[in-house]
Amino acid sequence: MIHIVLFGKPGAGKGTQAEFLKQKFNLVHLSTGDIFRYNIKNDTELGRLAKTYMDKGDLVPDAVTIDMLQSEVDKNPDANGFLFDGFPRTIAQAEALDAFLQTKNQKITATIALEADDEILVQRLLERGKTSGRPDDQDEDKIRNRYQEYNEKTAPLMAYYQQQNKFYVVNGIGSIEEVTQRLVEVFNQLG
Repeated sequence: MIHIVLFGKPGAGKGTQAEFLKQKFNLVHLSTGDIFRYNIKNDTELGRLAKTYMDKGDLVPDAVTIDMLQSEVDKNPDANGFLFDGFPRTIAQAEALDAFLQTKNQKITATIALEADDEILVQRLLERGKTSGRPDDQDEDKIRNRYQEYNEKTAPLMAYYQQQNKFYVVNGIGSIEEVTQRLVEVFNQLG
């Protein structure tokens, strides 16, 4: 089984690239953002709870996110592997994911970070916000708060996965096809 963690700030192209990668490598794509938005749209208990944090541009607490993700993994027992998008975002989440996968005699294969300049990403999100209907993509202050959260809480994960020789950086700027090709090259290294 192959388990990939896809990193990147909001707007870096994780969702776009995840669609291609899940098809090419037959993985189940688990986007915490998509799962939260589904729950918010359907007014579930998890959705209402997540919305209180997301409306402020804050991350949803670990316990809520981890329980939700474990449930999604358990719904796909025959998967070839998983593409984790938006999770883990903290070292505590990474350790919880490692512990959960160990109970299934599995582990993270690699982590891949899509890197891009903040100013380019802010413009991408503001453009996306015009058509996505997502309020968190329409307010520049909220976008920048999300980047600050990412820098403070997610960036330390780089060292965590670098110590395990599981961290790869991919330039997220360029055409969709160019970025996809860079990602495929990383996957090919994983053998």
